[in-house]
Amino acid sequence: MSLKTEKIWLDGEMVRWEDATVHVLTHALHYGTAYFEGIRCYELADGRSAVFRLVEHLRRLSDSGKILGFPLPYSIEQLTEATLDIIRVNKLKECYIRPVAFVGLGEMGLYAPNNPLNVSIAVWPWGAYLGDEGLKNGIRAKVSSFTRHHVNVMMTKSKAAGNYINSVLAKNEVKKAGYDEAIMLDAEGYVSEASGENIFLVRNRKVKTTPLTSILPGITRDSIITLARDKGYEVIEERFTRDELYTTDEAFFTGTAAEVTPIREVDDRQIGSGCRGPVTEDIQRSFFDVVKGRDKKYSSWLTHL
Repeated sequence: MSLKTEKIWLDGEMVRWEDATVHVLTHALHYGTAYFEGIRCYELADGRSAVFRLVEHLRRLSDSGKILGFPLPYSIEQLTEATLDIIRVNKLKECYIRPVAFVGLGEMGLYAPNNPLNVSIAVWPWGAYLGDEGLKNGIRAKVSSFTRHHVNVMMTKSKAAGNYINSVLAKNEVKKAGYDEAIMLDAEGYVSEASGENIFLVRNRKVKTTPLTSILPGITRDSIITLARDKGYEVIEERFTRDELYTTDEAFFTGTAAEVTPIREVDDRQIGSGCRGPVTEDIQRSFFDVVKGRDKKYSSWLTHL
C-alpha cells in the first residue's frame, strides 16, 4: 500500500504531498494531543463515486475535539467540501480518507493552551484492511492481555490518537503470536471491542453487540445495527463474556477499514462452522450493496463527488 498521492489538504490549502510536514516539536507528536477519523470513498455500481456517511464521521470528529478540549477551527460543512475536493484533486475513484486534527507547534509541556490546532485531510487507495481472504473466509483472533480503556481513564467516545497506544500494544501482541486481530476486554472483564473494530456475535440468528460503554461509537457499527434490524434480525446491545463468544454460532468485526469481516476462530477455538456464517454473509452482502449504491433505500448515507 502506498500512501503517496499528489496533494494533501492542510489548514485550508492544497499542498504537495511532500510539503505536508510538521516540526519535530509539534505538541501532538510528544503528548498524543490529536484526534482523527477513518472514512471510505467507494466507486459505485454506476461508475460514480461517493463517500460513506461523511457527515456522521465529521460530526464524530467534531465531538472528539469537544471532548478533548481542542475544538475544530472548521465547520462540518467546510470539512465536507474539503474532503470532496481532496478526492477530486487526487483523481481517485475509491480511497481511504484520514482527517486529523492535532495540537501544533508552540509551547512544550502538558498545558499548552496557546498552541494552534492544525487540521489535515489525506486520501489514498486502500483495499480490505484485514485482507480480501479475510472478508470471504474469516480471520483468526485472540483475546489480548491488554485491557481496553476505563471510561474515566481515557475518553472512550473520542477517537483520540493517544488512545491508540492501547490498540498498538494489543495488535502487536497478537500478530507476533500468529493471529490476525486482537479482541480486548473492558476493565470488568467483558468483551469490549477489537484493536480497531467493533464486534458482533450471532446465536440462533439473533445478533448481539457490545453496548456503548467502553467502546468507540462506530459509524459502521451503527450502520450494521440499522441494516440488520431492517432485514428482520433481532439486534441486542448488551455485554457478553469471552466464553459466550467462544460458543457463538457466528462472529464478525465492523469498522471503516475492516468493513464487515467474519471471525472464524478466537483463542484457538473454532467459531461455528469455522467459516463465514449465513447471517454474517447476508449482512455483509447488504452492507456492500449500500456502499456501492445498489440499495437505494440508504442513499442518504452516500455523499456523491
